[in-house]
Amino acid sequence: NTTTNRNSDSVEDSHRIPPSPVVHVRGLCDAVVEADLVEALEKFGKICYVMMMPFKRQALVEFDSMESAERCVTCGAREAIYIADQQAFFNFSTSQRITRPTNADDPSSRNKVLLLSIQNPLYPITTDVLYTVCNPVGNVLRIVIFKRNGIQAMVEYPSVEDAQKAKLALNGADIYSGCCTLKIEYARPNRLNVVRNDNTSWDYTKPFLLHRDRGKGRQRQAILGEHPSNGYGPHCPLLPLPANSRYRRSHEQAQEMISYPPLLPKTFSSSTSSSSMLGSSSVAMVSGLNPTKTNCSHIFNLFCLYGNVEKVKFMKSVPGTALVEMGDEYAVDRAVTHLNSIKVFGKKLNVCVSKQQAVIPSQMFELADGSSSYQDFSLTRNNRFNSTHSSRNIIQPPAAVLHFYNAPPTLSQHQLLKLCSEHDVPTFTKFKVFDAKTSSKTLSGLLEFSSKTEAVEALTVLNHHQIRIPSSSSPFTLKLCFSTSSHL
Repeated sequence: NTTTNRNSDSVEDSHRIPPSPVVHVRGLCDAVVEADLVEALEKFGKICYVMMMPFKRQALVEFDSMESAERCVTCGAREAIYIADQQAFFNFSTSQRITRPTNADDPSSRNKVLLLSIQNPLYPITTDVLYTVCNPVGNVLRIVIFKRNGIQAMVEYPSVEDAQKAKLALNGADIYSGCCTLKIEYARPNRLNVVRNDNTSWDYTKPFLLHRDRGKGRQRQAILGEHPSNGYGPHCPLLPLPANSRYRRSHEQAQEMISYPPLLPKTFSSSTSSSSMLGSSSVAMVSGLNPTKTNCSHIFNLFCLYGNVEKVKFMKSVPGTALVEMGDEYAVDRAVTHLNSIKVFGKKLNVCVSKQQAVIPSQMFELADGSSSYQDFSLTRNNRFNSTHSSRNIIQPPAAVLHFYNAPPTLSQHQLLKLCSEHDVPTFTKFKVFDAKTSSKTLSGLLEFSSKTEAVEALTVLNHHQIRIPSSSSPFTLKLCFSTSSHL
């Protein structure tokens, strides 16, 4: 009886949201792609559209009718429905229709060009990488990569059927384990225009557009395996897709491994090999800054979590806008992905790739707090990506929990609260200290804030704050970063 009551309760719960042709699916496993959802749910009715939300382990599935959606939700409440060998949970969505980026009036609209959004792009995304991922599913004609809103790309196939097959097979998949997750929609244009073949665009029907050495990077093969170590190390092989994988076209032969060249230090950037590799800019442009509260150090404190920061310059002609020169273009990609649209000091930031190739110290002026509008951070020891410990950096999006480390061993919760209050930043609501080894000379732990925005402001101001204690001749530099923990 208890089981019957529980089931009837869940059926009742599922109908509290008004019925809709769109079903909200929760509890998906990490490895789910669109094809898994279609395979498990098409028995309830024709599926018009699927929108993956990989980081939430959720998806929206739009059926062609309310009845099909009701069959899915009712069945899911009464018995277990498994998607990729894991039980999923279903409810009606609050939306009556999934918004599509193209031909909004035609629910069945398809296109032979796909729009790929790469979420959490910890590693370089180039035409080679995308060709390697997309070509085993169908013959890729053209690829264009752009960086307006994070990392996005358009991939053109010969037919709508090929594009549909690729969307089914790859939507929601990770290019590398645990990162570079693909979110795929149909694009607006139905043909791509490529003017040159390089890391950011390639026309595979016109080999004469070639502008670089077709050496190591051009052997083609399918991936979706382990990521290259960390983009800073030696040549990193990609794993070929298993021969029995459903993503591989039956006639596709497994080919040799390809390797990525190491990211060369900036001092060699004038050399041919490096400049052909780094086709984009290593300068980010940040607008929407609060001009009365933000200085160069604040920007450094935030951006240094995603790569080395070389120089920061506020633009005199455009108040609230700054240029940030980083160690390489991939650091800029990570900063754009994680910092674009976050709120700092009451204003929403807009972070994008700049057309400038370097930050030049010119037109310097005094900021509201009396500090200089230009600062060179190239020699600071607070950059975290050039030491032997750079592999310890975990790239995390902004979160409500901060990890603090390198603090004095005597630091107390009261002292940290006082520090927040003195610097006029939000105070944390929870405090946790990690158990330190007896030999440890520093303290580390976690600080939880009421919101992500409050945590971002505290980090922006207090990261690298120097704390002096009577028993030590040199100060401790408090270091902060976003934590992998969602709460304490």
